[in-house]
Amino acid sequence: MEVIRAELAVIGAGPAGLAAGIYGCRAGLETILIEKGIPGGQMLLTDEIENYPGLSESVSGFELAERMRAQAQRFGAKFLTDEVKKLTTAQDGFSIEGKNSYTAPAVILAMGTSYNRLRISGEAELTGRGVSYCATCDGAFFRDQPVAVVGGGDSAIQEALFLAKLCRKVLVVHRRDKLRATKILQDRAMQNPRIEFVWGHLPIAVLGEEEVMGLEVKSVESGERRVLDVAGVFIFIGTQPNMFEIQARVRATKVGFIITDQRMATDEPGLWAVGDIREKPLRQVATAVGDGAIAAGEAQQYLETR
Repeated sequence: MEVIRAELAVIGAGPAGLAAGIYGCRAGLETILIEKGIPGGQMLLTDEIENYPGLSESVSGFELAERMRAQAQRFGAKFLTDEVKKLTTAQDGFSIEGKNSYTAPAVILAMGTSYNRLRISGEAELTGRGVSYCATCDGAFFRDQPVAVVGGGDSAIQEALFLAKLCRKVLVVHRRDKLRATKILQDRAMQNPRIEFVWGHLPIAVLGEEEVMGLEVKSVESGERRVLDVAGVFIFIGTQPNMFEIQARVRATKVGFIITDQRMATDEPGLWAVGDIREKPLRQVATAVGDGAIAAGEAQQYLETR
């Protein structure tokens, strides 16, 4: 098995990891970014990003991710495709295991998150056949058809607005009687004639055999059930951290988000956590980039004084 050595290893290449790579390289550190998929993280699933500072016009998540990747590569970051399985402390820093092995005295964890599942009947069976977690990826398959969006946060409403450009009708199913999304998104959704709200209901089953034929929901208040006539179900009910085995002093919440100080440091010297994987009040591209920049600066100082 090949052993690859670097001064700074960044695990994950979403916006936080990419920013860490840019700042690490600019600090003169030999930097590798280990990513199991395409660099960009959940940015890749976002149709429009308009709240990142400096953008005079909105851009797609894919375009912004590609700009960041190219920028990191221009400064000398080395991108490696691998899925990390284990991180352990070693005499000279850390050992990282995937298909290959990596060693580095400084490591930044930037694995991001994955979308939560409803875990209801038909969801798993019909994923990819009408059930989706990415409107940007799959919305075009439902052009001029009715679809349901499950959730009430920013992601759910952003995706509902995107789907409303393509679909005949978008039913937003939310268990409460008001949304959690930011006001500007709420206002846009409320004013969109193609978006309707199914308040106070919970999804209980995705119907269909070969493809989605409907979504069964239940009233939170009365328990009454009904079927929504939709051809697609898009689920946005939060995220969970992408984790692997870490044999180091790392505190985390019950859910698994890593606890750091304001310098992004974990309890293990030489190990930082950034972006959505970190316990924090706001998960946005802007906050992820800030995390990555801070951690890379801390890594530089750590290596200089080590």
